[in-house]
Amino acid sequence: MPLVTTPAIVLQTYRYSETSKVVRLATRDLGVQSAIAKGVMRPKSKFGAGLEILGEGTAQLYYRETRELQTLGEFELEVLRGELTRDVARFAGATALAEVMLKSAPPAAVPAAYEALVAGLDALVAASACDVDAAAIRALWHLLGVLGFEPALTNCVRDGTPLDPDPTTPVPFSSTEGGAFCPACAPARAPTQLPPQAYRDLVALGSGGGPLPSLDAAHAAAHRRLVVRFARHHLSEPNKLPALDFWEHHRWSVTS
Repeated sequence: MPLVTTPAIVLQTYRYSETSKVVRLATRDLGVQSAIAKGVMRPKSKFGAGLEILGEGTAQLYYRETRELQTLGEFELEVLRGELTRDVARFAGATALAEVMLKSAPPAAVPAAYEALVAGLDALVAASACDVDAAAIRALWHLLGVLGFEPALTNCVRDGTPLDPDPTTPVPFSSTEGGAFCPACAPARAPTQLPPQAYRDLVALGSGGGPLPSLDAAHAAAHRRLVVRFARHHLSEPNKLPALDFWEHHRWSVTS
């Protein structure tokens, strides 16, 4: 059984036995993998405190392609990002990212998805207190796009026409169809009508770069609802995304 060494981030852990845990890892070289960490619950475990959710490091896996549960040989913690665990808004955004990765990334190498997850976590650490929601929303749109679910925001989702909306007219958007519509293709009753400023903010959030738009509490909540609705549809997980549900619906005090 080959030993594979790969950068990895802990997405989830749960108890397997009195002394062991199953760890769900996002890895750069093997995609999302489940592995048993034997003896991790023992007081002098070689894993120490390294297998905490969102911990980033180097994993050594005894890997066999035909197995659904690998064996974790080592995990060397390199980046803990304690700022995420000390701020509920940052932590909620980070765990939402981890959940999307867990539910949608395949058990095969997708380095761009791994790098998008790392970049999203780093952005949440670096964001100012007033930009945490916007940073999380942008990170989620970027990760969804890398995983194959990029929304059509600047071209019509149906016919590809470049969008140049009237600055006073709402832009129709459908999570089901995967993006925004030009006037000629817009359905009579689009599920979502984006006000002009909300559309401009969505384009900025979906761009993956540039300044973050300034979102007050109400607009941040609307953008959270939109990306979660989009993720639920395209990940085919209407009821089993608790981290996204918490991030979407709960309010918290902004802290620095």
